[in-house]
Amino acid sequence: MDIYEILKFLPHRYPFLLIDRVLEADEKRFRALKNVSFNEPHFQGHFPGYPIMPGVLLIEAMAQGSVAVVTKQPEFKPGGLVFLVGVEEARFKKPVVPGDTLILEGELLAYRRGLGKVKVEARVEGELRAEATLSFVLRSDTGGAAS
Repeated sequence: MDIYEILKFLPHRYPFLLIDRVLEADEKRFRALKNVSFNEPHFQGHFPGYPIMPGVLLIEAMAQGSVAVVTKQPEFKPGGLVFLVGVEEARFKKPVVPGDTLILEGELLAYRRGLGKVKVEARVEGELRAEATLSFVLRSDTGGAAS
């Protein structure tokens, strides 16, 4: 999925759209890409002289990538919302810095009646930078998509 397809299922826009491309997605797994740029607004204050991507934004990027798996579920309807409802076992191994290409890979652990759980890893050049298990709920009765 290119950025235009991503914009169809995520309502996020600059500066909060945190994935640039979905490389692969099916009903069980996804791979997404985020190009980390020095021009992103959070780098002005996190941290001056040593810019690193905040952990909460890494989690948000993982959640946004996870929506690609949800869009492959039978009950997903265009315009549905996907809400992040839980973060478990989050670990941050090494900073993500401007110039990095972040690869987000996730596997759906469980999904039933709009409730799901996905295990996600964030890597740069194959090296694990962060990981977490994210829980979500799909709401088909709303008018957009979120994470």
